[in-house]
Amino acid sequence: MAFYDSMFSTLGLQDWCGITKQDGPMTMAQLLAKNKTASEADTSLWDMPFPSLDNLHAACNSIPRTRDMTNGVEQFFLSIKSSLQFVLDPLTQPLSWLLDGAIWLFVATPWWLLISLTIFAVYSVTRTKGAPLLVAITWLFLAFIDHYTYAVQTMAIIFICTGLSVIIGVPIGIAMSKYDRLQKSAIPVLDMLQTLPTFVYLIPLIFLFSVTESKLYGIAIILYAIVPVVRLTDLGIRLVDQDIIEAANAFGMTARQKLLNVELPLALPTIMAGVNQTIMMSLAMVVIASLVSAPGLGVLVLRGINNLELGVGLVSGFCIVILAILLDRVSKAALARVDVSHNNH
Repeated sequence: MAFYDSMFSTLGLQDWCGITKQDGPMTMAQLLAKNKTASEADTSLWDMPFPSLDNLHAACNSIPRTRDMTNGVEQFFLSIKSSLQFVLDPLTQPLSWLLDGAIWLFVATPWWLLISLTIFAVYSVTRTKGAPLLVAITWLFLAFIDHYTYAVQTMAIIFICTGLSVIIGVPIGIAMSKYDRLQKSAIPVLDMLQTLPTFVYLIPLIFLFSVTESKLYGIAIILYAIVPVVRLTDLGIRLVDQDIIEAANAFGMTARQKLLNVELPLALPTIMAGVNQTIMMSLAMVVIASLVSAPGLGVLVLRGINNLELGVGLVSGFCIVILAILLDRVSKAALARVDVSHNNH
């Protein structure tokens, strides 16, 4: 580390670096460097190590090591944990009640009634024969191989989390479309939520909430799945033809009337595309959330991995694929109906 020693010496930072001090146990690299002669310690420009925190710390004790940085982040989070829990616990508790209640209701409903209601709901939304038939075949297949209860639990979680994502995401998207400053400040947050690895969502939530609480995985699913509906709501409203907006202004419409009667109906196909993506992302996160006690098909996938049960893992994974296809086809059929209605008007 002779190169960085000379750099700090050249800058006159010997006292600040405290070269004679040792803030912690010496690393193996430091022990080896201490026993080297000056000629052996010299580092050429070609072999110069990257000036990372650990390498700089070896030459200057005042610079923290990487583990000091990560420990500092952890200690900061733990220091505000109590305050966050005090604020977030009452705000998020209704989410636990909703998830627990929906799972109980879906499981307690007789299979023949739940399947019938699902088929009727899908037909009411899509007005096609193919989508309800696909729903019936999917449910009957899942029940036939004894995966019905797990699939129902997964659907209950998706139903609640997708619904809340739409309820929260659409107003945020509308606000972003109306205020450019809000959009510019929200885009980095949405980018972070969209690119953050799925497992990382669970890390801070595990420290904040008990693993047995449903809101833990509910919050993770909503944060992961809300991004598409926010983005596409914003995009859909911004893409509304300005000539139509000017005509609405000419008729003396208020901002509320324009939003409800002009902008939202015209942006509905784009918003529905966002809802479709939100449903798919909710399903993907449900599987990951099985690591923190989320019930459903993800539990079977996790069991197959933990116990090396190939058949259990493959069959449950295939069932998740079937559910994904079902949800995708139904949401796209609903989107197609919205497009037809939009074109007719």
